[in-house]
Amino acid sequence: MKIALCLAAFVIGCLTTVNFSRENPTIEPLDRVVLLGALSSNETTTSSTEMGVTTESFGKTANGQPVTKYTCTNAHGLVLEMIDYGATVISMKTPDADGKLANITLSCQGVSGYEACGSYFGSTVGRYCNRIAKGKFSIGGKEYSLATNNDPNHLHGGVKGFDKQIWQATPIQQKDGVGVKFKLKSKDGDEGYPGELDATAIYLLNNQNELVVELKAKTDQATHVNLTNHNYWNLAGEGAGKVFDHQLKVDADRYIPIDATGIPTGELAKVDGTAFDFKNWHRIGERIGQISTDPAGYDHCYALNNQSGELEHCASVWDPKTGRVMEIHTTLPGLQFYTGNFLDGSEGSGGFDQYNAFCLETQRYPDTPNQPKFPSTLLKPGDEYHEKTVHKFSVSKEQPK
Repeated sequence: MKIALCLAAFVIGCLTTVNFSRENPTIEPLDRVVLLGALSSNETTTSSTEMGVTTESFGKTANGQPVTKYTCTNAHGLVLEMIDYGATVISMKTPDADGKLANITLSCQGVSGYEACGSYFGSTVGRYCNRIAKGKFSIGGKEYSLATNNDPNHLHGGVKGFDKQIWQATPIQQKDGVGVKFKLKSKDGDEGYPGELDATAIYLLNNQNELVVELKAKTDQATHVNLTNHNYWNLAGEGAGKVFDHQLKVDADRYIPIDATGIPTGELAKVDGTAFDFKNWHRIGERIGQISTDPAGYDHCYALNNQSGELEHCASVWDPKTGRVMEIHTTLPGLQFYTGNFLDGSEGSGGFDQYNAFCLETQRYPDTPNQPKFPSTLLKPGDEYHEKTVHKFSVSKEQPK
C-alpha cells in the first residue's frame, strides 16, 4: 500500500509539471488524462502502458483468404486496431475527459460484415477515392472506362477497389510509435485503370497521441491516383447516436458544389453566408437541413486554404459531451466532409443509422480527370504519389480556440 501511495504521489507530482498550450490552455494532453484515470482505478497504479503490436486471426473471407488483425498500443494506452482486408481501421480507442477509453470509429462484425458493407468503414480507398463522372477519363487521347458502381458514376475505386482486397502487412514498432505498413499491387487494367500500381499505406500511432497516415504509390504507366482513409468518426463513441452536437471547424474559404449525382460543377464557391461555412466553430447539425441533397446532408469536398503540399492544419472536431478533440493536419488540397447520409441501419451500413458518424477524408479533388481547372491527379512513371495526414487526439472541457 505504501509503495502504491508513493508511486501515485510521484506521478501526480510529475503531472503538475506538464506545460499546456499557450494558445489553448483548456486542451489537455491525453497522457495526463490516461494517467489520472489509472490513478483512480483499483486495478492499476502504473503510469504507463506497454507499447507494442500484437497479431491474431480475424477469420477468413468468403473465398477462404485468411484475414489478420493488428492491435497497436502506444505508451499512453491509446489503441489502434487494423486488419489487412482493405488496410482497414476497425477501431481507434481514445480516452474522454474522465480517462475512459472508447472506440470512436464505426466498425463491422467480423470479415463477413466488412464484405457485406458498402460504406467503406475505415478502409484505405483507391485507386481513386470519391467520384469520376460516368466512369470515364482520357489519357493521351485514349479513353478508359471504369465501373459505374455509383450510378451513373465511378466511386472509390470500383466494384472491387482497394477496400475489398487483402494487403501485405508488416507490423511497425519504433521507439516513439507503433503501427502497420501495408502494400498492394494493383495490376494493369484493374477495375479499368491503366498501369500496374504499387500502393503503400502506413498507419502509425505515436506517443504524441497522433494517428499518422502516409499513402504512397508508383506506376509503370500514366494513371490517375487519389487515395484516402475512410474512417467514420463519432467522438462520443461508436454507437452513441447522431453526431449533430459535435462541433466542427474547417480551414477552407471555398467548397466544391456538386450536381445531383455528386459530380463537381467545376466551380470553387465561397463558403461565406452558406451552411458550408465552418471557418469558425459550428455544430454539425446546426444547418444540415439547409443542404439541398437527397438525402439531406453534407457530402462535399472543401478546397482547403493550404494548397502548398506542406503538412498543415485543416480541420478540428470537438465533442462537448465527452471532451474529445480531434485535430487533422494534411499535405492534401481537399477535404471531403460526409455526414453518413446514406447509412440506413442495414447490413450494408454496418447496422448504423443515418448521421451516426461523420467522415473527414483528406484527398485530391473529385472528378479531377475530367475537370481541367482542378489540380491534376495524373501519376506518371518515375514519379511518386506521397501524401500524409495526421489525426491528433486530446481532450477539452471547453470549446477549443
